[in-house]
Amino acid sequence: MDFKSILTGWYKQNRRDLPWRSTSNPYYIWVSEVILQQTRVAQGLAYYQRFTNTFPTIYDLANAHEDTVLKVWQGLGYYTRARNLHNAAKLIVNQHNGKIPPEYSELIKIKGIGDYSAGAIASFAFKKAVPAIDGNVYRIIARIFGVFSLPTSAQGKKDFHQIVMDLMDKEAPDTFNQALLDFGALQCVPKSPKCGDCPFQDYCYAYRNNMIDSLPVKGKKLIPRDRYFTYLLIQFGYNTFISKRKSKDIWHSLYEFPLIETEKALSPNLLHKHKALKEWVGTKGYTIIYISDMVKHLLSHQTLHTRFVIIRIDSISKKLSQECTMVPTSEVSHYSTPKLIDNFLAAEPAAKYFLSPQDFH
Repeated sequence: MDFKSILTGWYKQNRRDLPWRSTSNPYYIWVSEVILQQTRVAQGLAYYQRFTNTFPTIYDLANAHEDTVLKVWQGLGYYTRARNLHNAAKLIVNQHNGKIPPEYSELIKIKGIGDYSAGAIASFAFKKAVPAIDGNVYRIIARIFGVFSLPTSAQGKKDFHQIVMDLMDKEAPDTFNQALLDFGALQCVPKSPKCGDCPFQDYCYAYRNNMIDSLPVKGKKLIPRDRYFTYLLIQFGYNTFISKRKSKDIWHSLYEFPLIETEKALSPNLLHKHKALKEWVGTKGYTIIYISDMVKHLLSHQTLHTRFVIIRIDSISKKLSQECTMVPTSEVSHYSTPKLIDNFLAAEPAAKYFLSPQDFH
């Protein structure tokens, strides 16, 4: 089987026309690959345009404030990607004079650039014969060649890396790697792959042995953890209160409203009696304007069960003054917040009870 000829032949007929494929600018290629690591192409296109328009050079990204970067990234999720991209850009500007290294061995040393991104930048931008292996590539190789190594294990990564190196078109590694990625995204998809018109049908181990759903080998599935949040949207005149998450947890560096996290769901009746509520709103007078139903929000390994409570206060508590920043309610949208909060702010209850001008007399 002439793997690379079959693959590139398929690619000529089916390749996706994507904006980052019309450039050899390593910065643009890097940005696109970071966005696409946890994002579908259809969703990522608009974010790629917005990100590169806002930060057209690596210097613009390196010199930007983290809050600005996260705000532009808002909606893509997995915000660690944005922080790593930002930090790596600063490192490249400071230590490499703004020039992204062409060699895989140098790229991989930069914190925030992993195996896949290093391979993608080196091969797509600099035509280096190195693999760019993501989930698509693991799936293709495992199915066609019957590889039973676990992709997430150290040995598995070595096995797949060697196979791709042996198959690679050393004269056109950029085309070869792009073809692999497109083949996994369009043809050899995770569920219900298009085996009927697959050019590898006669050679595919998984197809011939009825093991399409069994390859690649999967590790233990993590059971999502349940967490229970109650967000307090506190009104003081035309202002509200937010704080930046700093702990090593979800949404690091994003802004949120005062939070009560409990081991079980906090019902409206129990909320009135909860010690944390008194600490946040104080004892000099408050009015609960609205309590939402429980909202379920799925993350990769967590399920958040959340209520939003809109409260009007007469004075600022010690806890609010020490742990939060008071901002005009109309300016909350200027801050980068988790999608869970974005969704609530875009819904009717927030517009009616929180974001609209209130009569505070």
